[in-house]
Amino acid sequence: MKKLHIALLGFSVLLLVGCKEEVEKPKVIYDATNKDKGIVKMDSTQISISDLPIQMEGTDYLIHPVGDLRVYERGTKARYGSSSVIDLSFTISNYGENEITGYLQNLKFQKTDSDSIRALTDKPALIQTATYLKSVAQRANKQVMVYTMFDMDSNRDGKLDASDIKALYLSEISGKRFTKISKNFQELIDWSLIESKNRLYFRTVEDTNKNGQFDKNDVVHYNYIDLSNKDWEVISYEPI
Repeated sequence: MKKLHIALLGFSVLLLVGCKEEVEKPKVIYDATNKDKGIVKMDSTQISISDLPIQMEGTDYLIHPVGDLRVYERGTKARYGSSSVIDLSFTISNYGENEITGYLQNLKFQKTDSDSIRALTDKPALIQTATYLKSVAQRANKQVMVYTMFDMDSNRDGKLDASDIKALYLSEISGKRFTKISKNFQELIDWSLIESKNRLYFRTVEDTNKNGQFDKNDVVHYNYIDLSNKDWEVISYEPI
């Protein structure tokens, strides 16, 4: 009976440990003022490289994706002892349908008739997608880029990654007027372009109960921007 009791006790401890490990980490950790974005520590061991430039159809700018050199270590069993094999990936982005994807530190822009190259941002960032709105250029003569990215260390772990809050940004095709259009501490859900209206619609969710997670008890915000206007004014609307 004692052996059975000990076995059951051990099983209970394992269950408790398992449940503890399954607790989801907060996506947002608030400071006293609820305004500090958190400090991102730059990893000096990372090596930055750039892919070859991309030119969106109908534009006069080259876009250089910039990111970290990807290093993969594969453990192998050699004949005499153990060793590891290092794999390098020099490709940091993918391109298709007027969209650059990846986990990029920055994008750099260069006019086709110039040797000058300018960065999109001088702040820490992790860019997931960069999309050229070709139909807006054709209809409204406005060459606009849309970015989904991570710009704040919302969970305070000292780095930018997919565990942080996703944000929505716009810029001109030159990289100028780089503007955040989603609000701080609101998670981007998705965005969509209504071509006939030149409107960029997007949804965000706000952690209204301040539990550090985005869940069913939080508030979803609905917004759009008329890209044919000079100013990128965010307009809220209520579909429900």
